[in-house]
Amino acid sequence: MLVWQPVLVSIPPGLAGARVAVGPVAIGLAVVAYSVAETRAFVLRTADVPVLPAGQRPLRLLHLSDLHLTPAQGIKQRWIRALQALEPDLVIVTGDFLGHRSAVAPLLACLGGLLDRPGAYVLGSNDYFAPIVKNPLRYLVPARQAKTRLGQRLPWGDLTAALAERGWVDLNNRRARVRVCGRDVALAGVDDPHLGYDDLAAVSHPAEAADLAIAVTHAPYLRVLDGFTTAGYPLVLAGHTHGGQLRVPGFGALVTNCDLERRRARGLGQHTVGDRAAWLHVSAGLGTSPYAPLRFCCRPEATLLTLRPA
Repeated sequence: MLVWQPVLVSIPPGLAGARVAVGPVAIGLAVVAYSVAETRAFVLRTADVPVLPAGQRPLRLLHLSDLHLTPAQGIKQRWIRALQALEPDLVIVTGDFLGHRSAVAPLLACLGGLLDRPGAYVLGSNDYFAPIVKNPLRYLVPARQAKTRLGQRLPWGDLTAALAERGWVDLNNRRARVRVCGRDVALAGVDDPHLGYDDLAAVSHPAEAADLAIAVTHAPYLRVLDGFTTAGYPLVLAGHTHGGQLRVPGFGALVTNCDLERRRARGLGQHTVGDRAAWLHVSAGLGTSPYAPLRFCCRPEATLLTLRPA
């Protein structure tokens, strides 16, 4: 008969703590691995926004933001290229197209047929300056108005020239009008508020009479949202926050990198100023800095907004 007897193993004192730490270390490595993988888990979100006059048929608006594209990101480029199958009526990009100084050509290639549709955009800080290595803990403190350290200049002039050649409207501190499916759409936008490049006074006077008015900004700083809402724009589009990029289930975004509240770091909601209200859509964006290629509970996204009669 076999008799099982316990075997006592003596653990050297110096390894006792290491044994206890194996569990947390393994969990930490698993979280990091998942967070890296999530940066490629692209998702198309949809939402209805009641902003059109009564009796008009819906408009389909594709909102892109924070691509942070680099030439090596083939998976992201193929996913963006596939979005042209949606055949949106209007495309608006809320900045941070670039993540590398050689990204303009691959960016235009992956936008592909979307550039043949009516489109408009503003720039973000990472269209002007390349990302640099930074202490990630700085994002856990209140956002500063302007960055004190900036990377090398990126070819944003080449980007805007190429987009203009394809007919897309530059809304950096500008207003414009476009025809979309027979409707007159008034647009207004500001240059990047995170760098302090915005000139809100130039564009936030009352929205012109049109079938629809849309305001656009890269970073959703409250002063910009207040200005556009007070001016009567019924829809404001923004990006910049990455949806928090790292989100805790049950708590949400840790930061927004601006003065917008954490609970509004991504998605559709309303912004109110006094008796005025506007719909605000903040995109969690499609990319990250190449020096912080992590997302947790915050998948990279594009959003197809269906604008309907109020």
